[in-house]
Amino acid sequence: MNIPLDNKPKVSFEFFPPHSEKMETTMWQSIDRLAALEPSFVSVTYGADGSTRERTHNAVERIMRETDLTAAPHLTCIGASRGEIDDIAREYWDMGIRHLVALRGDAPKDVDHYEPHPDGYAYASDLVEGLRKVADFDISVAAYPEVHPEAPSAEFDLDNLKRKLDAGASRAITQFFFDTDLFLDFRDRCAAARIDAPIVPGILPITRFPQLEKFAATCGASVPDWLREWFAGLDDDAQTCQMIAASVAINQVRRLQAEGITEFHFYTLNRSELAFAICHALGVRPTPVAA
Repeated sequence: MNIPLDNKPKVSFEFFPPHSEKMETTMWQSIDRLAALEPSFVSVTYGADGSTRERTHNAVERIMRETDLTAAPHLTCIGASRGEIDDIAREYWDMGIRHLVALRGDAPKDVDHYEPHPDGYAYASDLVEGLRKVADFDISVAAYPEVHPEAPSAEFDLDNLKRKLDAGASRAITQFFFDTDLFLDFRDRCAAARIDAPIVPGILPITRFPQLEKFAATCGASVPDWLREWFAGLDDDAQTCQMIAASVAINQVRRLQAEGITEFHFYTLNRSELAFAICHALGVRPTPVAA
């Protein structure tokens, strides 16, 4: 299907700061390849307790220095005072950063539950409000089609999303999901709650199924039985896994596209192959170079 240029969806990509030279090489090769798709922005994650702060900053700085991409660093409420977070935001603004992803953040692994920093921003809505006072950032926040695992109810979670958007966020990017009906139902509930900001589906191309199941258990995302069956017995067959993963994700995004979705965010895990293939199926392709 040929898609008119003005109807092509917008895409964005998430990367995480590498902790080895080999992983850094892989990440930059992925960034170089996906840059050709002219994404709206590329985000760089931030450790649960601020542990990757320096590596996140270094990756963002290099993106700004060596590419034409719009970098969107993650900022969280964890492990820092308001003053420290505001200083980081000002430094980013001075670097030319205009887009941030504002998150509450997960508690460190050795902590049972989240406790706000005594002098910090307690929740993502507070963080968004504070960042908007620092500078006129374009801010993305998180949304949970299957409800945040710590939320007492779906209604509470939806109210929290509305608070973040009302505080000044521009869009919400969802946690990954594999049951497309769950996302569409969530979109309908957002509309019923008079949330009119874009709800961008977060798409996770499956690179390793056991890793996916660990991610899903942590964030409360469901893994359908049919998906487990498709990947059963393939732990040592990377090539077949990649073919199935591409099929799963392409079917998912094409259905979302048919339902009117025009923007997608890809959790790349610092790999480009699957994200590039999925974008190709969506009609998002490198601009041809004039002869």
